Amino acid sequence: MPTSLTEQRHLDGLAAASEVLARHARAAGLHAPVPTCAGWTVRDLLAHQGTVHRWATATLRGAQVDTAALEATGLAEVDPVMWLESGAAELISTLRTVPADVVAPVFLKDPPAPRAFWARRQCHETTIHAADATSAVLGRPPSELDFPIGADLAADGIDELLTGFLPRSRSGVHSERPVTLVIAPGDRDEWWQVAIGAGPATTMRHAGTPVADGDWIVRGTAAELYLRLWHRLDLVEDAGAWPPGWHENFRITWN
Repeated sequence: MPTSLTEQRHLDGLAAASEVLARHARAAGLHAPVPTCAGWTVRDLLAHQGTVHRWATATLRGAQVDTAALEATGLAEVDPVMWLESGAAELISTLRTVPADVVAPVFLKDPPAPRAFWARRQCHETTIHAADATSAVLGRPPSELDFPIGADLAADGIDELLTGFLPRSRSGVHSERPVTLVIAPGDRDEWWQVAIGAGPATTMRHAGTPVADGDWIVRGTAAELYLRLWHRLDLVEDAGAWPPGWHENFRITWN
């Protein structure tokens, strides 16, 4: 479903997250490990995000890019933070200037129009990787207190995950018997009911008081649930709150 937030809100979120990512990358140092991305250093994180920004820009412009070559460039940059910043600036400029009816590929279920889709997708992509850079500074996964995010943006990111990513067959979330998962932020009016069975999961968006029953009911602030759904909190501590296999099988991929 098309997002309820404006493109300007997503552009503001993208710009803010890019700034936090760059600032925390500098503070942590290029060789620092990223606790929320096993095996990555800050340099790897910057190369990945800078590549994704450039890929999104090319997609909006109708161009093709070699993402492997782009990532290799990012890894080899003398100043990969500056490389990230230049790619983010170019993406934001492109999102501001391409026509509202631009024709470009999108890859989630029930997406908004391409320009709005890419503003939203890159806002949340960059926000989550800014949380990763925060984890590199802290030496552990960040809490919602370490990484504040507006409840409106967090709820929008939850919605994108549950209605856009999760229903795709490649998400990998299945159950031999039908079960229901309820995601209920305490600081927002909206909540989500996820039906999980043998086929792709389905998500229904609701407003008002959440239902009192469900096989699993996960509560918290929108910001906390956003980080939990993106697997950015401590997974050992978090595991019992979710259907079996949720963290292992919910795969979030580019396309």
